Amino acid sequence: MKFFSLLFLAAGLSFCGSSKKSTTGTPDNNSQLKTGAEQTEKYLPYLKGKRVAIMANQTTIIGNTHLVDSLKTLGINIVKVFGPEHGFRGNASAGVKVVDEIDQATGIPIISLYGKKNKPSKEDMADVDVLIYDLQDVGCRFYTNINALSRLMEACYENGKEMLILDRPNPNAYLIDGPILDMKYKSGIGMFPIPMSHGLTVAEFAQMANGEGWLKDKVKCPLKIITVSNYNHEMLYTLPVKPSPNLNTQQAIMLYPSTCMYEGVYVNHGRGTYSPFVVLGSPYLKGKYDFSFTPTGIKGMSETPLFMDQVCYGLDLRNYDVNQLIKSKRINLQWLMELYKASPNKEQFFDHKLSKEMGTFEFRVGNGLIRQQIIDGVSEEEIRASWEPGLSQYKVMMKKYLIYP
Repeated sequence: MKFFSLLFLAAGLSFCGSSKKSTTGTPDNNSQLKTGAEQTEKYLPYLKGKRVAIMANQTTIIGNTHLVDSLKTLGINIVKVFGPEHGFRGNASAGVKVVDEIDQATGIPIISLYGKKNKPSKEDMADVDVLIYDLQDVGCRFYTNINALSRLMEACYENGKEMLILDRPNPNAYLIDGPILDMKYKSGIGMFPIPMSHGLTVAEFAQMANGEGWLKDKVKCPLKIITVSNYNHEMLYTLPVKPSPNLNTQQAIMLYPSTCMYEGVYVNHGRGTYSPFVVLGSPYLKGKYDFSFTPTGIKGMSETPLFMDQVCYGLDLRNYDVNQLIKSKRINLQWLMELYKASPNKEQFFDHKLSKEMGTFEFRVGNGLIRQQIIDGVSEEEIRASWEPGLSQYKVMMKKYLIYP
């Protein structure tokens, strides 16, 4: 089969603010933007007559309609769906294995890539001509969609199939920060030598994975990419659908690069509440903070959260002005340093071991220095200096793969 790569790049970009506001109070430009999926005229002729598989979840939409439903209505032959973490409909809790099933709405077989296997088999790919990847990402190394993408790219190469990426904006594209993953901490929540917040769309990441030889045996998967029109990396993008059960608000999405590291410490980061990633606390911080919350089991979000049914005291970031993050272009380390300093039992603070998939604090941040640096009272600027020259080198390298200004 002859492979080819087509990049549909937007030209003559112009923006005007819409009446819709982002959580920062800054006008966004979503009304001027078109995701790859929305530009059907650019890929429908390519799909006609082909047997199509699609990697999809609840974010895979055109307007208010799921892409799978739209493509079926338009006569495209979708033979199967591959489901990621949280499942095809996005209703599985984080880290919970997902099983194969038949989609009740369409009758299409759904093959889970977050259960018994994480990569399509030769048999899975046998009746497929082209595989579509269309998942909303949030731009963080520990958000597992890019890992799934890399394995799909390998499967396409190994089985002589074509991949079509329908690109979507990265809501944290402005932010390139954090230590580069030390590969001795490579895991299911960090597979590539990129910073905690990588600043790329999934199509840009796919080009980087190809170009840097990060796929198995350094293979290169030929890509057909439908780019986002009227988009740049400084644009504030408000997601129309929550990308996963615990990223249920725009505030959570914007804080996620800074607060996801709390999955590796003995602090509840809002799991078991309806404000995940925007409230932080522990029972042992009673008397240190006035704000409190009580985690409970919430089906489909977090059913057995840390400190379940215990009153936790700590930080309330629900009304935090994320413009501060946008202006600084930095993840926030101060919250972590503050909570450690307030902890009465410092030996316990970094000892919360999660599941094998989640990993400990080192696997979460991808770095073996930060724990000891915080224990030793090292300043934030010294911690950031230790991320160099890797972070600066990454910022130079990534420019080779950028699609958007």
